[in-house]
Amino acid sequence: LPTGRFTFEGFLSVNKSERRTHLASLKNETRTMLFHEAPHKLKNTLDDLCATFGAERRIALCRELTKAHEEILRLTIGEAIAYHEENTPRGEYVLVVGGRTQEKTEMTLEEGVALVLQRKNGGMKLKDAVRSVADDTGLPRNALYDAALKQ
Repeated sequence: LPTGRFTFEGFLSVNKSERRTHLASLKNETRTMLFHEAPHKLKNTLDDLCATFGAERRIALCRELTKAHEEILRLTIGEAIAYHEENTPRGEYVLVVGGRTQEKTEMTLEEGVALVLQRKNGGMKLKDAVRSVADDTGLPRNALYDAALKQ
């Protein structure tokens, strides 16, 4: 999971409504999210994570970090739920949940350059416009920059 940017969320509320409201506020979070969780609350939390983020969202279940029985499982939320139906959670957990991935649009280099120039004309610096278009579309930064300079 990406670690360049993350948000530490700590312990979720014991109150089901508050926990779900908190998770709903994170639905579109693109940064990796970290939560602490007690073993007796893990199954309910995984169910709420699944309801909010979907069964295919990536998660790392980190159990007993820095201790003798340290264990890290890298799964989807759906796989984590299935795993803990068979295995009783033990020990304290840190849940590392992947952020929402941005959908990359398929765009030609020419269309990308047009978008760069549009953002530049809107007041962005060329370098920043190239970076944002590359991040939004998946087009290579160097190719966008070189083509934009030729315009």
